[in-house]
Amino acid sequence: MSTPTPATVFGLSGHSLAFLSLRLWLGSRALVTGLEKYSAKITVQEPMLDAAGQPDMSGAMMDVEQKVYGLKYYHALPDTLQTKFAGEPLLPGFLCTPFYALLGPALILSGLMLLLGVANRLTLFAMAIMYVALTFGLMLIGQDGGVSWLAIHIGLVAFALTLVDHNRFALTRA
Repeated sequence: MSTPTPATVFGLSGHSLAFLSLRLWLGSRALVTGLEKYSAKITVQEPMLDAAGQPDMSGAMMDVEQKVYGLKYYHALPDTLQTKFAGEPLLPGFLCTPFYALLGPALILSGLMLLLGVANRLTLFAMAIMYVALTFGLMLIGQDGGVSWLAIHIGLVAFALTLVDHNRFALTRA
């Protein structure tokens, strides 16, 4: 009598598909979150258009808000949160400044590494450390909603770490 083989999809076990799903979601989440730290909304003036879609002959202009990306727009956290953190004695400024400077690049790098499958265990653990650090800060300023969202992220990272042995389609093993 032969042992039944587990069901597969495209030759991948359920565990492999679960890890791949988590890897794609967590990597995309980190990458996009990191990129958004380099975004801003700016107001530009554009000519008002007439009914035919041509610039109005009167030369009237209107303000239009546009989303842009660039290094000069970097913001690790919203100003309101940074102000709250500045007043928190358990978050010394000499630690916050480098954390703010590294948060965006670290999210982008970890997102790319996870999407490409580079050092998945180490990348997932680094993500967990970032999320724990962010959670700690949010707990200190009483942002319970943010703490809950980050707890979900930590749970997903922990689950991905339990499935990392089923990793497929990666540039490196581990």
